[in-house]
Amino acid sequence: SIASADMDLNQLEAFLTAQTKKQGGITSDQAAVIAKFWKNHRPQIHESLISQSRWDHVLRNMNWRVDLKSQLRHVDQINTPVAIVEMELGKTGQ
Repeated sequence: SIASADMDLNQLEAFLTAQTKKQGGITSDQAAVIAKFWKNHRPQIHESLISQSRWDHVLRNMNWRVDLKSQLRHVDQINTPVAIVEMELGKTGQ
């Protein structure tokens, strides 16, 4: 819960206080250890979660256009917009 919410120190303190008051929750000593660990390792934990939640590919380039057809066999298809999208993907770090 702490990592997924990327809690700041005030949120962490409120969360841990609530956990110590719950029946079967954590002790004050455990809360202190968790708080110290989070304060020291928050940036690394956050970066790890971000890297695990990203796709392996990144968008390198994107081109698009909208075409209108001006001559067709059927009149109801004239001026019907058609979107063409081209996306170039690449691997992260390459």
